[in-house]
Amino acid sequence: MTLILLLILLIYIVTMAQLIAGFDKIKTFHSKAIPPKTFFAIVIPFRNESANLPILLESIKSLNYPKDLFEIILIDDFSEDDSVRQVYNWRMENGVFQTTLLENIRLSGSPKKDAISRAIPIIKNEWLVTTDADCVVPENWLLTLDQYIQQHNVEMIVGSVVYDTKKSFLHHFQQLDLMSLQGATISSFGMGLGFMCNGANFCYTKTLFEQLHGFKGNNKMASGDDVFLLQKAMKKHSEQVHFLKSKDTIVHTKPVLSWTELFAQRVRWASKTSTYQSVFGKDLAVIVFAGNLTIVLASCFLTLDLISWVILAILFTLKFITDFILLYKTNRFLRKKRMGYLFLSSVLYPFFCVTVAVFSWFGSYEWKGRKFKN
Repeated sequence: MTLILLLILLIYIVTMAQLIAGFDKIKTFHSKAIPPKTFFAIVIPFRNESANLPILLESIKSLNYPKDLFEIILIDDFSEDDSVRQVYNWRMENGVFQTTLLENIRLSGSPKKDAISRAIPIIKNEWLVTTDADCVVPENWLLTLDQYIQQHNVEMIVGSVVYDTKKSFLHHFQQLDLMSLQGATISSFGMGLGFMCNGANFCYTKTLFEQLHGFKGNNKMASGDDVFLLQKAMKKHSEQVHFLKSKDTIVHTKPVLSWTELFAQRVRWASKTSTYQSVFGKDLAVIVFAGNLTIVLASCFLTLDLISWVILAILFTLKFITDFILLYKTNRFLRKKRMGYLFLSSVLYPFFCVTVAVFSWFGSYEWKGRKFKN
């Protein structure tokens, strides 16, 4: 039994070592003094975001980019608060910006995919960049994207997202979890096998979206407006799909406020894994689940006196060290701040991960006041 657990963890460690090596292959992009020329459409789907939309729009207002080179398209997904009024007020006060407000048209099982598809036909030019209503974008966001586009043959760009955390354990746990996902994202692109991205910082051309037939084929899944489109692009145009490793494009978002919300969010994220087109993505998900399951099983076996605490300590230490290396590299790029509650989070995470995975297979989740089945 101990040998089996060690073998599974060994596979996990080898896989993580490959990710760590891949991370360093993505070089940091440094901006140059190039006059901006790319016209962007900033696409923002929203539902019940009255508390967040003004903050996002103010960050867009502060962008260091010519106002005549971007438009803002907001798609209301039948909000029940005063989000729409907030947008109207902001548009009236900031008439210098090209701002369009649309109402979503539900055509599939995914409100967010419908919202993005709704915006595509009215986009005036070629490039669009999506973000979420609870985000804050950095001032050089579009400028850095423009410079990268001018210097590379690219049709799709994946960017980073990080939480604005406070001192609570819940916030730091989410940050470490998101950093592990961001680390895997960067690493997979370094390996030439990019399979994951975040729709809060996702840029691509209208032409590519249409060539890929948009979200056709996976529009029954409520989430996945980002990863499914990415994986379709990687399958047909992998050389033109890049990860942009730049601190000037890191988008900040808010962590959820309760463990219940966090669990529901992670179940939603995990629910799309089984429908990945990326073989590497599916394999990695299985290996990560198995690695965490090893710690859970070892803990159970210890309580049943089937293994000694020394075996559990060895397994946990090996996994902790392996995870720490990738987390450290990711944190150094994203935040350069101390990783709070690292040890405690590492103890809890295997149990959290395994439970989320099981619920993503058999359960359901709520999102924006609606219930969805997996």
